[in-house]
Amino acid sequence: MPLFLLSFKADLDNLTDLQPRGGCDDPNYGYFLKLKCEGCGEITQKETCVMLSETVSVPNSRGTANLVQRCKFCARGGSVLMIPGHGKPLTLQLSEAQLPTPLMVFECRGFEPVEFVFGDGWTAQSRSGTVYEIDLFQGEFAEYDEDDQCPVGLSNPEASFKVVHKKSKRGQTVYE
Repeated sequence: MPLFLLSFKADLDNLTDLQPRGGCDDPNYGYFLKLKCEGCGEITQKETCVMLSETVSVPNSRGTANLVQRCKFCARGGSVLMIPGHGKPLTLQLSEAQLPTPLMVFECRGFEPVEFVFGDGWTAQSRSGTVYEIDLFQGEFAEYDEDDQCPVGLSNPEASFKVVHKKSKRGQTVYE
């Protein structure tokens, strides 16, 4: 059961705290993923939406997952379980340093996430504290902050997955 950490970065201009509306663990935020079947290697043509608020029983198991589906090519089954509590907003300091920030951890069986598709439902704050609703589907955002009298914007959002391992540090679970 591999664990995958989804991290993201973007170029922020006078914005900070970029994250899904309601936070990284918002139960109603849909993470749109392209998944690769571990059986035949095929990648889903359409993005699959995974949400914390949606759970289903895993067939032939006592467990649950946020997504259970079969590969359309080989019919092999798989599941995706989201592990909340590890995401953080992207700050202006991280953006300037070109450092990614963690968004969500996924436990995958039978599938491997290969792409995250940015969409709407994001927020960020300007230096003056103005909160902006952002649709990242187009890949950029530009506005003018009247309170701070400066342009605000975002460009070049990037997401990546990496395999991580569950570890315990001082009584806390971390994924490295």
